[in-house]
Amino acid sequence: VQLVESGGGLVQAGGSLRLSCAISGFTFDDYAIGWFRQAPGKEREGVSCIRASDGSTYYADSMKGRFTISSDNAKNTVYLQMKSLKPEDTAVYYCAARVSVIPYGSIWWQARNEYDYWGQGTQVTVSS
Repeated sequence: VQLVESGGGLVQAGGSLRLSCAISGFTFDDYAIGWFRQAPGKEREGVSCIRASDGSTYYADSMKGRFTISSDNAKNTVYLQMKSLKPEDTAVYYCAARVSVIPYGSIWWQARNEYDYWGQGTQVTVSS
């Protein structure tokens, strides 16, 4: 299983970026892809998640309205569109895959230990 993030970079406050998570190496009927971020000196936090079987999406409260998660199943890629970026969005962004049974509820996705595989991350820097 391999997850490869791309699309990070340097952007001015108020700008936009689209991150990509290319997925390879597994075929499951149902799985979830989550986006996390980790700023220097801070814990890794959940940003958003999408479930493959029904397209359910989840967002951290602070990202609602600014970030949009989507998937292109034909390309085995999950995207994170980020707009109205702020300096506090600066972090390394990771995608992660859960291929085991998806739990019920809308909170589980924010826990790092709920995921089975991780990418290497892509740096996003937002300048003021």
